[in-house]
Amino acid sequence: MKQGKKLDTSLDKNLSTLKNIFGASGDFYTKNMAISGIPCAIAMFTGLSSPEKLCHLALEMLDRDPVMLGGSKGLCQYLLSQSLVPAEPNPIEDWDALIEMLANGMTILLIDGCQQAVAFSTQEMPQRSISTPTGEGNMRGSQEAFTELLRNNISLIRRQFRSGSLVAEIYTAKTRTKTEYCLCYDRTLAPKETIDALRNRLAEIELPVLLDSAYFSSFLKQDKLNLFPAAAYTERPATVCARLCEGKAVVLVSGCPYALVVPSFFAEHFECLDDYASGAVFSGVIRLLKYVAFILAVFGPGLYVMAVSFAPEIIPVQLLTKLAQAETATPLPPMLEMLSVTLLLEIVREAGLRAPQSISHTVSLVGALIIGETAVSAGIVSVPVLTMAAAATIATLAVPSLYEQSILFRFAVIILAGIFGVLGIASSALIILAMACGSEPFGYDYLYPLMPLSRISWRDGFVRSIWSSLAKSGEVIGKDET
Repeated sequence: MKQGKKLDTSLDKNLSTLKNIFGASGDFYTKNMAISGIPCAIAMFTGLSSPEKLCHLALEMLDRDPVMLGGSKGLCQYLLSQSLVPAEPNPIEDWDALIEMLANGMTILLIDGCQQAVAFSTQEMPQRSISTPTGEGNMRGSQEAFTELLRNNISLIRRQFRSGSLVAEIYTAKTRTKTEYCLCYDRTLAPKETIDALRNRLAEIELPVLLDSAYFSSFLKQDKLNLFPAAAYTERPATVCARLCEGKAVVLVSGCPYALVVPSFFAEHFECLDDYASGAVFSGVIRLLKYVAFILAVFGPGLYVMAVSFAPEIIPVQLLTKLAQAETATPLPPMLEMLSVTLLLEIVREAGLRAPQSISHTVSLVGALIIGETAVSAGIVSVPVLTMAAAATIATLAVPSLYEQSILFRFAVIILAGIFGVLGIASSALIILAMACGSEPFGYDYLYPLMPLSRISWRDGFVRSIWSSLAKSGEVIGKDET
């Protein structure tokens, strides 16, 4: 079928075309009927539209006076502009729009003698109820999480962001599946040039399929080799509202329960809703601990390999004696031993995550026994190496949004430290810092507000100020980045 092909005036030809397109689908339903003596037909997908709603619509339409309608075109105009039934305001004139409406759960009314069709809002799709977040644990604040339905997610945001400045622009992505996505922003706070650049970049993206908002992230990065993400993800409407108040944009994708926040800064990965619900002193300590955990997750195993292999003089004598005894009992050098243990821990994590829920605990238990008890007893792995690798793995979970980056950086640091020693540690640290400094999502500094050091770094960066200080001047991108 040619793109943009118009509907035919003949009802039989339109029905024949529909049956050629969807005739083999068991959930496609059509029925001929007459409205005020005018031959018509309805088309719908039974799993997406409600037959009960359609029945009420049909009964209401059948009760019209045929003299008042003025034929086929009159019936169409009446349904679009005067009828009380929930019809879409614009008529359907081509097959592309008709197929898209059907896929969205609409019921289509075809009228004999009219080259336009009418779409009715009769959607009743099966959906997952609003539940608590599973990947962002918080003790306080809202416990609602996004679902897979796009318009439900928009309503969750609007319920908390009760302002007329909230804009939700819905578009259809250039995919074979015609997936919808929504661009949300506050028009009074979000910089216009940032929104325009993001809108244009999203419109240019062509994908065979769009199943997650993360599919967009790689297209938003300027430097494809930079491992730091250009956008952040959240499943909490409350977090989205907080980012909208900072002048940022949010992208929602139909079928995905995670929102994409653009632009994203490094410091945001160490923040959570509990930071602002707890006291400033406690929140500041916890936030500093998260930075320490990230450093431990990335550099901890590498520092151990470097110290044991190249600089044993920096280790206290009593500890060095125990480390030497442990290393002499294992056949592998420290670098290969650390790489092996780290790799096995990641395999166990991946297996426990992907395995069926009924056996995931068994996988984790078996992995712990093999890596922990059996490997140490057999002398394959030393206790200090296993302890350091486990500590780094646990520290990674303190900053879950940077999990992928922590793992990749950790392997790189272990290899460089095992080959070049102190020089390898220094080089890896400079490379990671260069990546962070070189990342500029939509022209903004990725390390804002941490670097350069200023009062903003201590107001809501490394630590958090009290609310009386934060409330005086809210953080808005493009305005505080000075």
